[in-house]
Amino acid sequence: MPDSPGVYFFLDKRKKVLYIGKATDLKSRVRSYFSNDLARTRGPIITAMVEKAKTIDWRQTDSVLEALILEANLIKNYKPEANTDLKDDKSWNYVVVTKEDFPRILLVRGKELAAQIPPAHTFGPFPHGLQLKEALKIIRKIFPYRDTCIPCPEQGRSLVRCKACFNAAIGLCPGVCSGVVTKTEYRKIVRRIVMLFQGKKVQLIKSLARDMKAAAKAEKFEEAARLRKQLFALQHIQDVSLIKDEFRSPSAMLDRRAMRIEAYDVAHLGGSAAVGVMTVVEDGQANKNEYRKFKIKTAKAGDDTGALREILSRRLGHDEWPMPRIIVVDGSSGQMNAAQKVLDEYGIRVPIVGVTKDERHRAREIKGDRTIIATRERDILLANAEAHRFAIGYHRAKRAKTFLQ
Repeated sequence: MPDSPGVYFFLDKRKKVLYIGKATDLKSRVRSYFSNDLARTRGPIITAMVEKAKTIDWRQTDSVLEALILEANLIKNYKPEANTDLKDDKSWNYVVVTKEDFPRILLVRGKELAAQIPPAHTFGPFPHGLQLKEALKIIRKIFPYRDTCIPCPEQGRSLVRCKACFNAAIGLCPGVCSGVVTKTEYRKIVRRIVMLFQGKKVQLIKSLARDMKAAAKAEKFEEAARLRKQLFALQHIQDVSLIKDEFRSPSAMLDRRAMRIEAYDVAHLGGSAAVGVMTVVEDGQANKNEYRKFKIKTAKAGDDTGALREILSRRLGHDEWPMPRIIVVDGSSGQMNAAQKVLDEYGIRVPIVGVTKDERHRAREIKGDRTIIATRERDILLANAEAHRFAIGYHRAKRAKTFLQ
């Protein structure tokens, strides 16, 4: 299988589709389904599906964005049992194009679909909510659109002469409220977004090229330049290189402005009430909205490295979460080797650093790539300290709850 983005299928002996997934790296992603701890990391539904599967097929795409869209279209068409069993209808994410003079493009949960204005188009289900949000950001930079709009109080319900909003000022909306764009022009933009979500990228590129030539021939040079820019952006979507480069070389990561560091720690008392946590530091700041708690389910009491393997395996099962660029573990070679083994099983290359402590639990040494440590020492120590604090708090709360019972 190629180490490129795309969509993969698990099929039974009659070629019935059992499960559909998308991947940044098809080879690594599919290989992760054959790890020894699949039942723990993916659960019984996926384990049963893999045992039943006889064949794996895939479709390669030019970008992760296209893989995300293709996955949703294929799930809608095939309705694989393993996909639908993992989530109920209300948990899925959908993209809705409203039926209005100036349609809105909205991200909607399944449970909210009925409450929306009657849609002209509905795309989905999309399993990965966070990645869908990022995909819409990419699409909106190429094709600016209206998502929400508060009608101007002076114009009542009119959308045409309202004062320009912030999104229009920064180029994320073509200027619906201020009347900069006509209904016909805006519908053309929406039509292109619809084509993209329908998986008609090739036809969309031909359409843009045709419109660009027509605008140039009519000496509408600003319009031609805008279409040329959209055409180039569509043909050179940057998400693949950004995501893949994260796992290639540690030095490449240091050149990126956005830096996500994840730290892991385990807490217990004599092996009882064992818990684990993940904390996140992004661009030098603790992002507490991204913190996660894990109840240790399979590791033996007092087995800290086993607990770390369990936590990291379960975390990597969430491909809807952004991937880290550095992983911080509390400990030395044992913990670093345990984490590295899990990453190897998933085919992921992310640098690992370990923070060793003195008898007062103060950081004594950081082990790992010296270039990364020199560049990100403060962030590494912050992530590690937050992990220790968060793990102790979670452990105490769990122990207190057990005591009261």
